[in-house]
Amino acid sequence: MNDESTGRGQRPALQEAPRTGEGIICLHEDADLLILDKPSGLLCVPGRGPDKQDCLSARAQQRWPDALVVHRLDQATSGLVVMARNLASQRLLGDAFAQRQVHKRYVAVVAGQPAAPPGGAPGEWVPIDLPIAADWERRPLRVIDARLGKPSRTLWRALPGACAWPGTRVELQPVTGRTHQLRVHMAAIGHPILGDALYADAAGQAAAPRLLLHAHCLELAHPATGHWLQYQSDMPF
Repeated sequence: MNDESTGRGQRPALQEAPRTGEGIICLHEDADLLILDKPSGLLCVPGRGPDKQDCLSARAQQRWPDALVVHRLDQATSGLVVMARNLASQRLLGDAFAQRQVHKRYVAVVAGQPAAPPGGAPGEWVPIDLPIAADWERRPLRVIDARLGKPSRTLWRALPGACAWPGTRVELQPVTGRTHQLRVHMAAIGHPILGDALYADAAGQAAAPRLLLHAHCLELAHPATGHWLQYQSDMPF
């Protein structure tokens, strides 16, 4: 999306992809796994209370009763999610995530213009190495904590081209998988993700109607065949 398509001073429209009867986009379906595209605002698994039972796993199980959870995205994050269709695949996929054999990339729009280190080449990945810990007094928030935090690494790079939102479009690659990692790390370097109700300031929250974070690329080995799978999800913003 470019500035000409939205008009000067107008907030860009969010894109809505066609969905199944359960409100799910399915990019891959076989006897062992599913690759689903989760919309922003939908939980991955049920939460506490009757108002939090609608979720991606429940909707998937309406269509695929054997669907099993492998990993999660934050409720506010959209994009690609893997589900297994039998216990053996769930175990193998879970091990692949734990051993960092599943490659994920996200696109986000962040406040300001994050700068690469001096001498860095355009498009080069820049690491963020900041330990993350739970903020028990303000759950579910996470904080950077050099003493109690777990080692956490994120790679980021600015994407070329104009951004229709009041910030910078970046690609993010989590090396570790801590809760809220991408959101915490970008906020910690002074460039929170727009629309982030937990880690952005008031201006950053008001800049977008949703969290501008999307899991757009997923690469993994098929749990049964070992064949390498690569999927991409269209950007909704």
